[in-house]
Amino acid sequence: MTDEPPAGPPTAGDPAPDDGVARRQQREEAAATEVAAAHEATDEPTQSRRAKRKAAKSQTRNMLEWVAVIGGAIIIAVIVRTFILQTFWIPSPSMSPTLVENDRVLVNKLAYRFHDVNRGDVVVFERPENEPPSEIKDLIKRVVALPGEHVSIMDGKVRIDGRVLDEPYTHGAQTVLDSCPITYVPGIDTEEGFEVPEGHVLVLGDNRTNSHDGRCFGAIDEDLIVGRAFFLMWPPGHAGGL
Repeated sequence: MTDEPPAGPPTAGDPAPDDGVARRQQREEAAATEVAAAHEATDEPTQSRRAKRKAAKSQTRNMLEWVAVIGGAIIIAVIVRTFILQTFWIPSPSMSPTLVENDRVLVNKLAYRFHDVNRGDVVVFERPENEPPSEIKDLIKRVVALPGEHVSIMDGKVRIDGRVLDEPYTHGAQTVLDSCPITYVPGIDTEEGFEVPEGHVLVLGDNRTNSHDGRCFGAIDEDLIVGRAFFLMWPPGHAGGL
């Protein structure tokens, strides 16, 4: 017999020595699980927001690139039209048959920065000051006489310093002098002719029977010349050099 009671299983009031450690580990594992779940819960929206921000930046960049391209194209077009090339519409039959009404020509605005005006050039120029106001601001004619030359029109022909000017572009049409109510070319109907002032040229339309030109308003200042028409671009069937 023994005085000690028999050993039995521990009761609920008697915790096992390792029980505190186990509970602490359980709490730590639960906390780690909650943190991982929170990261998983927030990671997808973060990635989504990043993707949206990236897409927005890409769209903004594309839009800015297109604005830059369009703006650059507009600037280049304005520069070209202002200083280099421009199209002009033919409003009348005064240059027929070379150019007819509603034709469109391409004009080189830099031509006379590199060389002088030549006889035979088809030029676009601003309306002279002695002409009445009109909605048509620019005219187009052919240069027939240069500074210092004497021009006379007799017997239906143009003479430069006494010699008949060869003009195949008129197709044999007579150059008349009765189409202008007022003329600023004194002596053009005489042998001596009209002397073209320095810095000026005399221009006539190829249609010598129906053109309001230098026979009426006289020689034009070269500073009025916008440029040289060098290409007929419309209609396409008649496109070609001038």
